[in-house]
Amino acid sequence: MFELVSRCALIVWINSNRVIRSLRRYGLVRYVSRHMHYVVLYVNQDEVETVTDRLEKLRAVRYVKPSYRPDLDPTLTDLEMSGVYKLHDEDDKE
Repeated sequence: MFELVSRCALIVWINSNRVIRSLRRYGLVRYVSRHMHYVVLYVNQDEVETVTDRLEKLRAVRYVKPSYRPDLDPTLTDLEMSGVYKLHDEDDKE
């Protein structure tokens, strides 16, 4: 049976675009920004530390950061309470 594996996104900042092809062996390359020189790479959750260590040793990689997207609250309740975000008339009030 098919089993879901939790994955994590790594943002890999690179020096040159030549390394993009070789990054495919470390995980799934989901997005490449050739102008800003970064790659979004998805890896299994249990392999994040080992892949990060391996990627940081590459010469063409500047640094590797994990994605903070899973930690963000999608409902904006924290922003509303802090006063950063305020509801307007055109926003849906539920």
